[in-house]
Amino acid sequence: MSSLFNGGISVSLFGESHGKGIGVILDNLPAGIEIDLDKIGEFMARRAPKKDGTSTMRNEKDIPEILSGLYEGKTTGTPLCAVIMNTDQHSKDYGNIAHIARPAHADYTGYLRYNGANDPRGGGHFSGRITAPLVFAGAVCSQILESKGITTGAHIVSIKDVCDERFDPVTVNAEQLNAVKKRSFPALTDDAEARMREIINAAREGLDSVGGIVECAAVGFPAGIGSPMMDGLENVISRLVFAIPAVKGIEFGNGFDCTQLFGSENNDEFVIVDDNIMTRTNNHGGILGGISSGMPIIFRAAFKPTPSISRPQKSVDFKTMTEEELIIKGRHDPCVVARAVPCVESALNIALVSALMTHPNI
Repeated sequence: MSSLFNGGISVSLFGESHGKGIGVILDNLPAGIEIDLDKIGEFMARRAPKKDGTSTMRNEKDIPEILSGLYEGKTTGTPLCAVIMNTDQHSKDYGNIAHIARPAHADYTGYLRYNGANDPRGGGHFSGRITAPLVFAGAVCSQILESKGITTGAHIVSIKDVCDERFDPVTVNAEQLNAVKKRSFPALTDDAEARMREIINAAREGLDSVGGIVECAAVGFPAGIGSPMMDGLENVISRLVFAIPAVKGIEFGNGFDCTQLFGSENNDEFVIVDDNIMTRTNNHGGILGGISSGMPIIFRAAFKPTPSISRPQKSVDFKTMTEEELIIKGRHDPCVVARAVPCVESALNIALVSALMTHPNI
């Protein structure tokens, strides 16, 4: 199973949703970086389930146990390994669907890929539970970026058809990115938060689910980092973002909207501001030719509605080859988008640290 990212750093995720534990190994991190474990806890708490009806009732503490790679509060430069124990599994909820394909899940494809040897409980290794160690890795990388004056942050742009404001692609700053991290629900405006909560609760009460879009940005990232073609910054960021279950699309800058513009409208003109080369606009999202331009890096990721819903659905038993009606039991998010915000941020953090490690003089 390919759960290994290899770049300037390597990140390997392991474990299953209902196994004994999950975890991550990070290799080739810079040595001597101070890591604040309290800040890691705060970062990971943003992913944790909330008790406001907008997420699953599964209650995992998600306290990482660091086994190696950290000594006297600093990275050693050797592999950093962290394990998070699973403590609140309800495996019996999956007893009746071990070989019935849940719509929009990886049950059937995983069964085919691994000849039926995969762990199906709670989605096994395909589960969103595996984003917990991904977020630990992202929290570590966040502190590495902070040590270099780089700040990242993310927020919810939309839930179903309820939309919020977007970051300003030119003027977004570290203060704004840090401010949204402190909100219990990561929207930019109170009005959007109220309407988003309303539509999530309506989906939950209707035994249904909704999806949405997360926008993520980085400021302070130096120009000239990245590569063209196969190892471009967009490529690396996208690869890590798609490691988050439920992601179905990504766009950088003005993304698909650029198809509705003339080149004269889409092109970002260069200017000099305080002896720095910048662009007047930022339709390119801070990346040109796979290489950072010095403008804010900005992208959006689309999340499908949570596939686990309690409404009766048509499916098949892929062992008996019979059609079945399926009712999914268990504790599931009516919307994963709010909890996915730190996951998207983590993917960006890992990608940027990885890119920086290929430029050791930065």
